[in-house]
Order: sequence, then structure tokens, then C-alpha cells
Amino acid sequence: MTEIWVYLSAQPLLWLTLTLAIYLLAVFLHRKSGGLPAVNPVLISVSILVALLLATGTPYQRYFDGAQFVHFLLGPTTVALAVPLHAQLKRLLAMSGPLLIALVVGSLVAGLSAYVIGAWLGASAPTLASLAPKSVTTPIAMGIAERLGGLASLTAVFVILTGIFGAIFATGILRCLGVKDEASVGFAMGLASHGIGTARAFQLSEQTGAFAALAMGINGLFTALTLPWLLPMLAPLLR
Repeated sequence: MTEIWVYLSAQPLLWLTLTLAIYLLAVFLHRKSGGLPAVNPVLISVSILVALLLATGTPYQRYFDGAQFVHFLLGPTTVALAVPLHAQLKRLLAMSGPLLIALVVGSLVAGLSAYVIGAWLGASAPTLASLAPKSVTTPIAMGIAERLGGLASLTAVFVILTGIFGAIFATGILRCLGVKDEASVGFAMGLASHGIGTARAFQLSEQTGAFAALAMGINGLFTALTLPWLLPMLAPLLR
């Protein structure tokens, strides 16, 4: 059995198949739970895959070589998010002013608060640079972290954890705050918890998902333009 596993683990198709099969299992469990936010398909899939890689001693690069087709599909999927957004164009234009304010405030609070709290807790400079873009979608966040002197791999972990937290708790928190409007809920989820939050938003309604997709996209752009400029000015004040 060991020899068979060594042979199969080297085949790219194995890891792609396992990734898809585990995700389908996670979706099945999510539906069986009645759509509970805590039974998040991404959280379940990541947990199972990480446990499998650790148990088999499989290097991440070998796994990625097999499952990178899923990574490739992120591009077309992101572009496809424009379709439901176009259906909400009239409301988007009507809410453009409040959405712009929410973008600026939400983006700055997400990045700067993480940086400041991390600095107060004594985190190192590379860790702070890795933590600051946690609310931005992974490819952009990793690029920002590298530009700031952070660790891209650590940023990816922070981004995933942020997204999972938002997908699980955002709707409950917003409900407690009295935020019920679908567009507002979606925009907040996409702004704070990027792609994973957006996926959760689409489970709520198409309008919620559309505004989450909008927030995810423009927050990535806004953060990429502002964070590398603001953090070097903030760093001396926290020493």
C-alpha cells in the first residue's frame, strides 16, 4: 500500500480529484446542516486537505502541481462575477455615494487596525506587513505583502482565516447591528472577507453576492494603491 500511495501521490490527477471530491463532500455537509454558516465548505475542505497532506507527508508544492487547475479557474470565476453585478447596475449607481464612503472607511480600518493592534502586541515588521492586507483577495494581498517586506505565504494564511471568519460570523454580527439591507450586507461581507465572504453572500441572494463581489474587487484595488503608501508613514509613530 505504501508503494502504491507513493506512486499515486506523484500523479497530478490524484490531487485535483481529491480536491474536487473533498469540496463536494463539504458542500453536501453544508446543505445537510441546513446552510449553517459554521459548516463552511471552504473551512471543511481546507481542514481535510491540510490533515491529509500532513498525514501523508506530502509537500505543498506537489499538491499544488496537481491542483493548480483549480487555481487557474479563479481568474475566469472572478471575471464572471461581473454578470450578477451588471444586473444590479441601477441600484449600484443610486448607492454610489454611500458605497464610496464605506469603501474608504472600511478598507482603511481593515488594514490599519490590524497593523496597529499587531504592533501593540509586539509583532515583528514582516508579520505586520503580512497581516495588514488580510481583508484583500489572496493574489493582491500577497503582492502587497511582498512589496511591504512581508511574507506572502503568511499573508495567504491570514487572508484565508479572515475570509472564513467573515463567512461564518458576518451575517450574525450584521443582524445584531440591525443591518438587513441585502446590498449593505453584501458590500460589508465582500469588503471585510473578500472571496470566501463573497461565496457566502451568494448563498444568501444574488443581490447580496453581487455587491459583495463589487466590494471585493474595488477594495483590492484601493488597498493596493493606499496601503504601501500609508504604512511606511505609520510605522515610525508606533515604535
